[in-house]
Amino acid sequence: MNPISEYIKKSRKEAGLTQEEFALRSGLGLRFIRDLEQGKETVRMDKVNTALSMFGMEAIPGRKGE
Repeated sequence: MNPISEYIKKSRKEAGLTQEEFALRSGLGLRFIRDLEQGKETVRMDKVNTALSMFGMEAIPGRKGE
């Protein structure tokens, strides 16, 4: 799993949300949330940022490993 996937899953659980509830509140599809949390490498970054914004975060460019 990648750091973003781990962060989303951990934060969602800490917020007491199921994947279904998180999908509804964020406006994203349940399938996308499941793929994201499983670390699927081909997800849309705009949707990743929508998910991250639920926790006041956003993905920004950076060098791998930093």
